[in-house]
Amino acid sequence: MKKQPRAAAFDDGKFSFRKGRVVLAGVIVRLPSYVEGAMLTDCEIDGRDAGSSVIRAISNSRLREQVRVILLDGIAAGGFNIYDLDWISSSTGLPVISVTRRPPDIGAMERALRKHFSDWEERLELVRRYAPRRIGRPGLAVYSRGVGLTEDEEAELLLASIVRGNYPEPLRLAHIFAGATSAGESRGKA
Repeated sequence: MKKQPRAAAFDDGKFSFRKGRVVLAGVIVRLPSYVEGAMLTDCEIDGRDAGSSVIRAISNSRLREQVRVILLDGIAAGGFNIYDLDWISSSTGLPVISVTRRPPDIGAMERALRKHFSDWEERLELVRRYAPRRIGRPGLAVYSRGVGLTEDEEAELLLASIVRGNYPEPLRLAHIFAGATSAGESRGKA
């Protein structure tokens, strides 16, 4: 991958656990932090369309040919609308990396999925398949799982995208954008 690749990063906006849709905001960033574009889409809360929403947003972007990697904030959008990283990667032809600040509590996720979803086994299989691993260096760590690139390439790309703090800048920017578009102003950790 070239030295300053363009990443398309996505995060969901504020939502409540009621039926409906949630904003899915994307930014295209030339790493580590130069914003070149933004896009909005949405997905169903607790639905099954988050991956297709990302694919559609990337496919319709005027910068699509310049994007080299897709970054997702977490393994799901809008509650338990869980991404299938392999499907997104094969549909776009791009590597995909899911990133979190902390490892998920898969046991708690399994209990919630069993309680609320008839297709809980399919969703849980995705959660387990893409369970993140710790990457980083002393004093700096994130948890991620990628497809379409090696673990070393994944770590190198993510660490190169951290400007300050301990989270990739494109995802921090997507978080701010998603918060502002869904709640009028971004809130919480960015």
